[in-house]
Amino acid sequence: HQVLFATFLLLYSVTLMGNTVIIALVCVDKRLQSPMYFFLGHLSALEILVTSILVPVMLWGLLLPGMQTVSLPGCVAQLFLYLAVGTTEFALLGGMAVDRDVAVCNPLRYHIIMNSRTCNFVVIGSWAFGFLFQIWPVYATFQLSYCKSNVVNNFFCDRGQLLKLSCSNTLFMEFILFLMAVFVLFGSLIPTIVSYSYIVSTVLRIPSASGWRKACSTCASHFTCVVIGYGSCLFLYVKPKQTQASDYNRVVSLMVSVVTPFLNPFIFTLRNDKVLEALRDGGKRCCHPFRN
Repeated sequence: HQVLFATFLLLYSVTLMGNTVIIALVCVDKRLQSPMYFFLGHLSALEILVTSILVPVMLWGLLLPGMQTVSLPGCVAQLFLYLAVGTTEFALLGGMAVDRDVAVCNPLRYHIIMNSRTCNFVVIGSWAFGFLFQIWPVYATFQLSYCKSNVVNNFFCDRGQLLKLSCSNTLFMEFILFLMAVFVLFGSLIPTIVSYSYIVSTVLRIPSASGWRKACSTCASHFTCVVIGYGSCLFLYVKPKQTQASDYNRVVSLMVSVVTPFLNPFIFTLRNDKVLEALRDGGKRCCHPFRN
C-alpha cells in the first residue's frame, strides 16, 4: 500500500503541475494565442478534473486501508463528473482533429475558419454536450434496486460494478448504455478519422521534406493522445456486457484516470517547439529575480 500510495501520489502531483503549467503558458504567452493551444488549454483543464475526481479518493484508500467509504450522494457525484468530463474530452478531441485538418489542408484560410467565435462554439459545445449527455445514464443507474453487498469492487464508483450490485434486471439498461458509449466514442472518432484521412492525402502531396515534417509535427501530439485515449476507453466502455471482470476494469480505469493525464503534458510539450520555447522563456523569467 505504501509503495502504491507513493507511486500514485507522484503521478498525480506531476499531472497537476504539468497540466497547470500548460494552462498558464497558453494564458500568458502571446506565441500560444492560437486555436490549437486554446483547445490544448481546455484539454489540460479536463485532464486535471478527471484525475482529481478519482485519484484523491484512491490515495485515501491506500493510506488508510479498510477505511475507504463513500456516501451515496458522493458516489452519484463522482460517477457523474467522471463520465461527464470524459465525454467532454472526447468531444473536444474531435474538434481538435478538425482544427488540425484545417491547419494542414487549408492553411491560408485557417484563421478565418477557426476564428474566436468558432473556437468558443467548439469548446462550449463540448462542455455542454458532455455534462448534459450523462444526466440520464447516471440517474437511471441509481434508480435500480440494490439489495446485495454495499462494497464496490473498484477504486471508485464504477458503473459496471454498481450494476453488479443491483438485483434488478439490467440487460436492457446495459444495452442502452452500450449504444450511448458507441455514439460518444465513434461520434467523435469518425470526424477524427475523416480529418486524418484528408491530412494524410495532403501530406503525401507535399514535395519538400521540411514541409512534410512540419505538417506531421503539427498533428503528432494530437494523434498520440487520440490513440491512447480512444484505445483505453474502447476497451472500457464499448462492450455489451458492462459488468465484466473487475480486475480488467481497474487496469483500464487506471490508464484513463492516471496514466493518460500524466502523459499528456509530455506528449504536447516534448514535440512542440513553440511550447518548449515558451517554457524556457517562462523559466528564465522566474529565475531572473533570484540571479539579481
